[in-house]
Amino acid sequence: MKKILLIEDDAEMRENISEVIDLANYTVVSADNGNKGVELALSEKPDLIICDIMMPGLDGYGVLQSVSQNASTAGIPFIFLSAKAEKTDLRKGMNLGADDYLTKPVREADLLNAIRTRLRRAEFFRKNYSRDMSGLADFIDEAKKFSLPLSVAADYRIESFRGKEDLYKAGEKPASVYFVIKGKVKTWKVNQEGKEFITEIYGPGDFFGYVALLEGVPFSDSASAFDEAEVALIPKEDFLSLIYSNQEVSARFVKMLANNISEREERLLSLAYNSVRSRVADVLLQLYRKQPQNDNIRISREELASIAGSSTESVIRTLSDFKREWLIETDGREIKVLNPFGLERIRKFS
Repeated sequence: MKKILLIEDDAEMRENISEVIDLANYTVVSADNGNKGVELALSEKPDLIICDIMMPGLDGYGVLQSVSQNASTAGIPFIFLSAKAEKTDLRKGMNLGADDYLTKPVREADLLNAIRTRLRRAEFFRKNYSRDMSGLADFIDEAKKFSLPLSVAADYRIESFRGKEDLYKAGEKPASVYFVIKGKVKTWKVNQEGKEFITEIYGPGDFFGYVALLEGVPFSDSASAFDEAEVALIPKEDFLSLIYSNQEVSARFVKMLANNISEREERLLSLAYNSVRSRVADVLLQLYRKQPQNDNIRISREELASIAGSSTESVIRTLSDFKREWLIETDGREIKVLNPFGLERIRKFS
């Protein structure tokens, strides 16, 4: 049962609102001033806070600032309930980060509707969607409840690609965003000497191709399947609807996309500052974690060197060292990770 914190200094008003909330099958905890309200927010961790503005001592604006500055309560939906109905008051409350603003006297239906809406949006943002087609479909179904076109991602298609088959070429205009279901996909460029340089590897649950689409420019690199891969193509218009049509949907979708961004930033830092041993260990761990059931990694030494930002000779020597240390086994192009914890120590401390 969802828990709601009500902060209201007027005893009769507090009792009436508590009864309405209780009859709607929510648990209610209440406080008669702002300071007690902040204490209860920290101790009770409610699912939603309803707060009056004009109170002695700490007013509603102060309560909102206090809970917003604490990491354990910052994400709790916050609704102002006040007799102050001027636009400047409403604007001040929303600028401070309130999720809604209701004026007294409030109708029971309006109050309960605001509670349901804010709880639903908070649950949508916190929910962890699995990084597969089922999770993506669940996310899109939930997103459609937020005034999005019902046609969003209704016509995405799934395509299979053979090893080394191109998904797109550098210079092409993006028409879709790609989501890896099975296998691995690499993006790559060709340098001035005509040598291929791998810019990224994507595994199941990864999105790619969206940066060029958002910037409205052609792809700067090419993409092709490593071996066999299965990829979902989300049409450009649907992707942009998920990004731009609704603030809550956009924030949650960006959170899903950000996994790729943080990994890329970490890898670029690794290229700049870490040793060859550390970089090779990092790449092996990335590939190992993207394998289904942590199967053997199938990759050439040249491709591994390209990702790690090192020479092929240095990578071969490093792999030989890892074999002697019983961290990996090799069989031709295949690499079996024996000790991921040992590779993690090398990644962090070499």
